[in-house]
Amino acid sequence: MPEVADIFRLHGPEYRAKFGARMPPSHRRAMQDIEQCRTEALGGQLYYCQKCDERRYSYRSCKNRHCPKCQNEQADEWLDQQRNLLLPAPHFLVTFTLPAELRAVARSNQKTIYNLLFRASAAALQQLARDPRFVGGRPGMVGVLHTWTRQLLYHPHIHYIATGGGLTQNGRWKPSRPDFLVPVKALSRIFRAKFRDSLKKTALFDQADARVWQKDWVVHCEPVGSGETAFRYLAPYIFRVAISNKRLEKLRDGRVTFSYKESATDQIKRSTVTAAEFIRRFLQHVLPKRFIKVRYYGLLSPANRHLLMKARQLLEGVAARVKNEDAKTGKPVAELCCPSCGGRLTLIGRITPRGHSP
Repeated sequence: MPEVADIFRLHGPEYRAKFGARMPPSHRRAMQDIEQCRTEALGGQLYYCQKCDERRYSYRSCKNRHCPKCQNEQADEWLDQQRNLLLPAPHFLVTFTLPAELRAVARSNQKTIYNLLFRASAAALQQLARDPRFVGGRPGMVGVLHTWTRQLLYHPHIHYIATGGGLTQNGRWKPSRPDFLVPVKALSRIFRAKFRDSLKKTALFDQADARVWQKDWVVHCEPVGSGETAFRYLAPYIFRVAISNKRLEKLRDGRVTFSYKESATDQIKRSTVTAAEFIRRFLQHVLPKRFIKVRYYGLLSPANRHLLMKARQLLEGVAARVKNEDAKTGKPVAELCCPSCGGRLTLIGRITPRGHSP
């Protein structure tokens, strides 16, 4: 079965020769890292099995956040780190989608537009939640940016996990209805207005299709259970990359075939595109360098952790437990075994990295 790295190694040079001058540094770096991941270029270790007299090479990972090989095992670690943010209350998944008319501008100005998308959506949700007709308090929110569809098409949107209730100004916890947080039509209009006002302050406003300010913007809200359930739902969105290697089925004659699940029917479909088109689709989901794709607001904001503790005390009726970081114990290192005979592998040397060229 082919991998994303195979596609990049075979067809990446031609793609870079054609578009290299227009590629942002983050795209070039992602391609290079994925091509080199777990190869001799990054160095590694050499092991020896006395049982079958074989040598085994273990190469280092690139650790790029867009690499399909490196981002599949971190969701559980992230969940473990979020334990102190969980509140014993219902939670909601709220999704804000950037309209199609703004996607061309967003693709060419990702950092600016993504930041505006976060600010406008978070501000709109918090404003409506503070309305006494709905929640009437400050909720806790964690949002993650997601930019692709299952066919790798460009579709920027933000998923928020929001608490079903909030802390009022006089320090009381006010719950929302179990199946209703805020009205999505009103939320859509506030989101659109805040995004428009923020975009006006940039040089990009004139590039936007004026019709986008007259249409309804898509916002969706649904209950997702307890805090633990909600965070488990969100975790895969944080560490998932645009496509996993297991979805790649064929790389032949310069064309790539991959599978995807159709949302409407839940049936497995297949899409075949040129290698250049596949690379283009993949790279448009590579985020700008150091861009923060997970952000916390309201009670979950780092500046409001004292309010979060107050909310937990009100909800649980007991003093909040403080996590003892010193009580953590390191995980034991797993013994490496030979894949051929099961014998114990002994480290006999290290492989020096060859450099950064693909």
